[in-house]
Formats: sequence, C-alpha cells, structure tokens
Amino acid sequence: MLSTDSTLSEKSKKFSSPSPLLEQIRATLRTKHYSPRTERTYIYWVKRYIYFHDKRHPNTLGSKDIERFLTHLALRERVAASTQNQAFCALLFLYRFVLHIELDEGIKALRARRPEHLPVVLTQEEVFRIIDRRSCSMAAVCASMSVCLSG
Repeated sequence: MLSTDSTLSEKSKKFSSPSPLLEQIRATLRTKHYSPRTERTYIYWVKRYIYFHDKRHPNTLGSKDIERFLTHLALRERVAASTQNQAFCALLFLYRFVLHIELDEGIKALRARRPEHLPVVLTQEEVFRIIDRRSCSMAAVCASMSVCLSG
C-alpha cells in the first residue's frame, strides 16, 4: 500500500518529539496568559534565531548574537521596524523568563527604519483651486467648510 506525502508528514508529526526548549517557552507563555497568536509568533522568532546561529542553543549565545540576528533582519531581509521589534521582544522573553539569563542593557543592533509620514497640508490657495474646479454646488459646500475651519 502506497502512502502519500501528506500521510507521511501527518505520521511524522505524531512521532516526532517537540523540542524541550520550545515546550518550555510555550509553558511559560501560557503561565503568563499570553495569547495563542503571541505564542506562535514568539516560537517562530526563537526558531529563526536558533537556525540563524546554526542550531546552537540560546543559552550558549548572548547579546552580541542577538545584535547580529536583529541587524541581519534589518539589512539583509529588510524587515519593517515593527517586525524587527517583534523578534527582539520574543528573544527578550526567551532570555528573561525561560532561560533566566540577564542580557547586557545595551543591545546595539542596527534598527530597521520607520517610514517617515509627512502630513499633507494644503495652502489656502490650493484649497481654493480645488474648489474652483468643482461644480457650483460642490464649491458652495467646500467654501462653507473652508470658512468654518479657518474661522
């Protein structure tokens, strides 16, 4: 009888033992009442961190290794600042609450840049040009709004 790839992967899931470290992270997250989504996300980032460092156990790694990983995310993978911060929070949780290792205060990883949002402000002249291009009834509504806003 032939089995498909999906059947094999389902069977392998049943027999593969989960990593003791990942189970410890899950247990700690659940004890602290973190959401299931946060649990999945933190586990994901810890796995990425471990694989980035050639499957070395995090208790053999330190602040400089976290810096290298976070800098890699910013420079090579060009992740958003919020994504890099999420990875950083997951690693801080791992070291503080699971491994009970205090890290150096100054992790100086190159941070991903947050996009600059410039506010869009129109001059009074630009507002009147927009109003002039609208229909008369629209112009009256816009003009009355302009008077209310400026006065």
